[in-house]
Amino acid sequence: MQNSENKEKKPGLIFMTRQVMKYVFKTAWREKKIVFFLYFIKLIADIFGEFKLLLLPKLLVDEIVAISNGAGTEEHLRNAVLYVVLTAAAELISRVLVNIADSSLAYEAVYLDRVLTFELAEKSMEMDFQHTEDPEVLDQRKRAEEGISWYSGGVIGMLRCCYYLTYNIALMFTAITLFIFYCPLILPVQIIGMGIVTYCNFRKQRIATEAFMKLGKVNRIFGYYLFEVASQKYGKDTRLYDGSGLIDNRSKIFGDQSVQIFKEQAVSSVKFDYGSNLANALRDAISYFYMGYKTLQGVLTLGDFTMCVSAASRLFQSLLGIGRNIQDLTEKCSYAYQFLVYLDYPDALSKGNTAIKKGEHEIVFENVSFKYPRAEEYVLKNINIKIKSGEHLSIVGLNGAGKTTFIKLLCRLYDVNEGRILIDGVDIREYSMEEYRKLFSVVFQDFRLFAFSLKDNVAMGRADDEVDETAVTDALKLSGLYEDAVKLDEGLNTRLFKSFDEHGTELSGGQQQKTAISRALYRNAPVVILDEPTAALDPLAEYEIYKKFDTLVGGKTAIYISHRLSSCKFCDRIAVFSENTIKEYGTHDELVRRENGIYAEMFAAQAQYYIDAAS
Repeated sequence: MQNSENKEKKPGLIFMTRQVMKYVFKTAWREKKIVFFLYFIKLIADIFGEFKLLLLPKLLVDEIVAISNGAGTEEHLRNAVLYVVLTAAAELISRVLVNIADSSLAYEAVYLDRVLTFELAEKSMEMDFQHTEDPEVLDQRKRAEEGISWYSGGVIGMLRCCYYLTYNIALMFTAITLFIFYCPLILPVQIIGMGIVTYCNFRKQRIATEAFMKLGKVNRIFGYYLFEVASQKYGKDTRLYDGSGLIDNRSKIFGDQSVQIFKEQAVSSVKFDYGSNLANALRDAISYFYMGYKTLQGVLTLGDFTMCVSAASRLFQSLLGIGRNIQDLTEKCSYAYQFLVYLDYPDALSKGNTAIKKGEHEIVFENVSFKYPRAEEYVLKNINIKIKSGEHLSIVGLNGAGKTTFIKLLCRLYDVNEGRILIDGVDIREYSMEEYRKLFSVVFQDFRLFAFSLKDNVAMGRADDEVDETAVTDALKLSGLYEDAVKLDEGLNTRLFKSFDEHGTELSGGQQQKTAISRALYRNAPVVILDEPTAALDPLAEYEIYKKFDTLVGGKTAIYISHRLSSCKFCDRIAVFSENTIKEYGTHDELVRRENGIYAEMFAAQAQYYIDAAS
């Protein structure tokens, strides 16, 4: 499969088809073995259908001709009635079995589609965070999502291709056997016609695949404007800033780009449609002329002619079907392969297996420098800092100074480009990722709550972990949300938002921030990280958080990012970020007295604002 080292090397159709079908058969066998039995039922039904089309008409016509030529009426009439009954029975059995198989397969297709959707979602949630901000990975996800669904038809869509390929091969050999005995010279005509049509379809497939690869990014952006931006969470901004015109405009631009790609595909494909149609017309003309001539010469009976006409049609359809099935299968697999590429997307971060020791933890940044993937400028440069166990560190600085990036590196959402980060003297890249992340309770400034119950939002974790109701209550009390929570219609079990429940509650910005703080407290990790934790709180609520800061954090290590410098008084040390590095470091009293210091200037500016406002 593709990875970061061989991404430029495009795998061949055979390789992609083999990999995808291996995955498809494995998934179907693991999830729904009955699918294979249903295709067997369908095969029986189609055998009856072909028996009705190829053999019974010949036998019936020969009996009718014999009767018209004065042969024994009673015997031939009895045979003719028998063949009519067999035709009706074959039709009935065929239709009943096909209906049973197709309706059941339609149900199984829905189930298997959900299996694929789950695997896609699971990969998206478990892949390294760095990938979730990478446009290239997001484009790949869009290709995977579309490739495994309506472009390929999912597991059932590709199994259907395999079934019809098998069926058409069997039908081809049946028709060839008949022609060997009746009209052998038709075979090369059919094969040549088939070859031309297959070539034309192959070229059309290549054009369609190239168009699909172009559509990945365009469709993602188009979907963003048409569906994401149009969702309710952007409702206030869209209306208050009259943004519908801009959004409609952008939607039209990318919609037009999508249409243009399809137009180019159609224009490039049309000449191959003409070639395919011409080959079909010549094939029919030559085949029917030859069979008609042999019938007039008396070499074939009228029943033989009827059978050969059907066989000629079935031979070409089977040959054409084989070509189309192979092309359709390889095309679907080339689309579905993008799903496998996504599932097998290489990790951005190396994974260690060292266990985290219990007890106190010391954090050290040694000459750490970092720039985001594909960026030229460093966001952080030569960061050196030691955070002792139990120490409360405040990080301040202007927007864009790298404060949140510092936290992302510490949490190993990204890896450093230069230098290293140590926990207890061990490079964090050597630790088990799962164990390492348990060290941190984090509230980012762009935190997200989910359309779950309030309790589930606080007690986020693995589904098999039992929720500690007492700990949830304690966390809500510490954050100051408990009194509001118990007033909700269903208390802590009230669902947030109205996405799935019309009785769901819409929390205020401050209440949402308190919920996020409660989640961090419930996790009870040894290192607490609060990134602008009071930005949405009113002054009284903010004061309550500051007043209870020691209670909230306790003896744990705490890293606190805030633009409100009065909060820094609650911390042991302050790191001032500026010009992509730590420019100042010390206690509040030390920094506020530093002449021409960055922190002193910022603190004085904020203090003056409150003095002016009060006067």
